Amino acid sequence: MKKWVLLTSLMSSLAFAEEVTEPAVLNTGNTAWMMMSTALVLLMTPIGLALFYSGMTRVKNVLNTYLMVFGAFTIAFIAWVVAGFSIAFGTVEGSLNEFIGGFSHIMLSGISWSDLSAETGQTYPKFVFIVFQGTFAAITIAIAAGSVIERMKFSTWMIFAFIWTIVVYAPIVHMVWGGGYLFNEGALDFAGGTVVHMNGGLAGLVLAILLGKRNDYPKTAMKPASIILTAVGAGLLWFGWYGFNGGSAFGANEIAGLAYLTTTIATSIAAITWLIIETIIFKKATLLGAASGAIAGLVAITPAAGFVDVSGSLIIGIVGSIVAFFGVAMLKKKLGYDDSLDAFGIHFLAGMWGAVATGIFALNDKDLLWDGPLKDADDRLAQIFVQFESIVVVGIYTLIGTIVVYYIASMLTKGARVTEEEERQGLDESLHGERGFNL
Repeated sequence: MKKWVLLTSLMSSLAFAEEVTEPAVLNTGNTAWMMMSTALVLLMTPIGLALFYSGMTRVKNVLNTYLMVFGAFTIAFIAWVVAGFSIAFGTVEGSLNEFIGGFSHIMLSGISWSDLSAETGQTYPKFVFIVFQGTFAAITIAIAAGSVIERMKFSTWMIFAFIWTIVVYAPIVHMVWGGGYLFNEGALDFAGGTVVHMNGGLAGLVLAILLGKRNDYPKTAMKPASIILTAVGAGLLWFGWYGFNGGSAFGANEIAGLAYLTTTIATSIAAITWLIIETIIFKKATLLGAASGAIAGLVAITPAAGFVDVSGSLIIGIVGSIVAFFGVAMLKKKLGYDDSLDAFGIHFLAGMWGAVATGIFALNDKDLLWDGPLKDADDRLAQIFVQFESIVVVGIYTLIGTIVVYYIASMLTKGARVTEEEERQGLDESLHGERGFNL
């Protein structure tokens, strides 16, 4: 009898061991989806955002603006590979893991080309996950460029972008997505309302205040170089955003389909809302307004895209557009800061609204939500509180971290601001020896 018991136990143990150790099999469909989503997100920065920003700046600074975004993308991705990914998605023992993931994957050490992604439970290459998340890091710092164009040294900007990605961005990713404090609290952020848009928008505002206003702001009219370029950039951002939000489902699945729908609804209604507000206040609907409203809607729906339904996405888009319009048209004028291209007004404010709205409108569907008060205890009020907590934590950390990194970068380049003569001449020629347009 004992022999049979022993044999049965051994067989069960072997079966269990086989079940546990059986390697995951690559899912080619999910792999293709994530590679395509990554390419779409990449499109957003060195083309979409670069055109969106360049069109809004003055002719003499078009090329510099484009290079600020393009340069930010390149240097941020290198920073991500060097240390950012390890800090964001690594695991370290003890309470330190609440804030950073450690340094075990510096230069992606310990990760093989054949490894499959473990962070999301999906069966696609880990290297694809790393590149996908790297494009998020790159666009976050690139967003901040919109606040400081026409007056910041390019050398300072590049050093700042590298350090900031490691010191500020990566720990926030860990706290929200990588198993850190806010993740454990149950904060919901589907694709980066706090991680990307609040983070990048607030960093931009801090930099704008530290640098000071442009010399002729607000006395001189600063006419955009090309609203058409801005509109084209907005369209490319919208296109790429399907990788941003849809890819954050980490597979070709139903949640990705939901994100596609809610993204389109919120963006469309936000553009319409901005045009209506313009028509009421200024008696004219503008292409710049439509483009700005669309971006505000994209930002607002980002943290909620995979959690809400049609009605939720409609409300998020409408309010997101109103909040962003207020930030751009009224708050900036009231407080007097020079946020050149309104990174704070559109990205931070709309992103903050989206973070709160996620708690308000998230469907109480256990298959959609990740662990948190709403999923675990059907406690929506507690979920909303956690969303506010994520706003506060990210806001404080970004504020302090950005100030520290700014002074480090400024010290290394002997000042962060261009000379008055360089600013007057325009940064295209004074810093780069090129012109954006040779007309």
